Amino acid sequence: MPSKKKRRRQPERPMIHPRNKYSENPPDFALLASLYPSFQSFVFYTRDGRPRIDWTDFNATRELTRVLLLHDYGLQWWIPDGQLCPTVPNRSNYIHWIEDLLASDIIVRNNNSKENVRGFDIGTGANCIYPLLGASLLGWSFVGSDFTDIALEWARKNAKNNAHISQLIEIRKVESCDDNSVEELHDGELLSCESKTESSARKVTEEAVPLHLTSFDPLADANKRYQGPPVLLGVVRDGEKFDFCMCNPPFFETMEEAGLNPKTSCGGTPEEMICPGGEKAFITLIIEDSAVLNQSFRWYTSMVGRKSNLKSLISKLREVGVTIVKTTEFVQGQTCRWGLAWSFVPPARKIVSPHVAEKNIISFMLEGLQRQFSAIHVLQSIESFFRTCGASSELNASSFTVDITASNDHCKAILNNELQAIDEATSCEHVPETSNSSSSLHPHSNGLGFRISVYQQIPGTLLVKGSLQHRDNPVSGAFSLIIQRLEEDLKFKFCR
Repeated sequence: MPSKKKRRRQPERPMIHPRNKYSENPPDFALLASLYPSFQSFVFYTRDGRPRIDWTDFNATRELTRVLLLHDYGLQWWIPDGQLCPTVPNRSNYIHWIEDLLASDIIVRNNNSKENVRGFDIGTGANCIYPLLGASLLGWSFVGSDFTDIALEWARKNAKNNAHISQLIEIRKVESCDDNSVEELHDGELLSCESKTESSARKVTEEAVPLHLTSFDPLADANKRYQGPPVLLGVVRDGEKFDFCMCNPPFFETMEEAGLNPKTSCGGTPEEMICPGGEKAFITLIIEDSAVLNQSFRWYTSMVGRKSNLKSLISKLREVGVTIVKTTEFVQGQTCRWGLAWSFVPPARKIVSPHVAEKNIISFMLEGLQRQFSAIHVLQSIESFFRTCGASSELNASSFTVDITASNDHCKAILNNELQAIDEATSCEHVPETSNSSSSLHPHSNGLGFRISVYQQIPGTLLVKGSLQHRDNPVSGAFSLIIQRLEEDLKFKFCR
């Protein structure tokens, strides 16, 4: 009897952010139509009775956004014809990702922790969506910048019409300046910035999009440099401090390119949608501005519409000497966007303390593994990581585990061993050979025993899990810090 072929399992796509209001309860068009007569005329029903709207109708998408903001967030909102109409669930994903970045404590706050979180929305548009969501959901204060009269007018109206949060939102006009003055700012400041950061330009401690990076070539892109109003430099005032900036950049180079998706109609003016060089040129200017402003922001972030642009953008970030890079994927329906975040603030050093919260099991993801590496290479690197510090480690290739026994001194050595950056990509020759020894491990007195397991998730993604054997061990509080150091090391080696 011929064997049945197993159906190939499709990798799961990233999901909507779990704290998003719509993560478990998508918008109910039928309910909204019954509550809001102005929306009812845009809703029709399929043969199987499912309510739908015509996504190619700008009036329908605008009315949907209006009723969602009113129904789910208590916000009064409107934009005139032709202005960019945001999708609420997608924009909420971005807000919640920034919330995750701020809550992670990887980068410490640059102002009094009792003060309100302060954000900067680059190109807030007439819709003013990010300040409205951030202020209403989380109580953040915002500066929203823009340069067209209609965007400034309606952004201010949308803030003013929500009196409960209007005091949290400042709409700031971007004053146009000639390209030469912007270039002079960069020429005068970036040279000194580059000289100061030359030695640290390669010390990116975390990258969630591990790509084969090539050097950013400003000469090749000279004809596609951003030419337009200031973005951060010349808009951020002297002495101002922010926790983050965010941006929905102009994704396209031409309006023809912007109109290639016939399935949706979200409006958008040329000022909102296009610029020479598209999103790559625009975000590159944000990066260049950030290198001058440096630690004025705790986090710099931007949405990215094309995954292919992440490669050169991360390369540019390396050149200007950032301390950390993080990325994510925003998924809403059939639309995918990526988030790019970076900082110049040194990551906080963790100090081993008896009061550190103890966990028996800690895991992390290695996403986007370079093609030449597999789970066995990661296992071998884990074994080498601990052996280098003197700890006992035994690799089991059949179960994809490494058993570790480390004394108190070994734990200190692991935590005090700085992650060393190397310029060349890690290759198989640098990975120690697998130990075939089957001998059991003998714990040191007062030692820390734990197991590291590696699981294949989807192609290019591994789950690494650490399991502590004895939680009541005197040095068990160091376990989470050791796993954190291991995560930094593995991501540096395999996820560039």
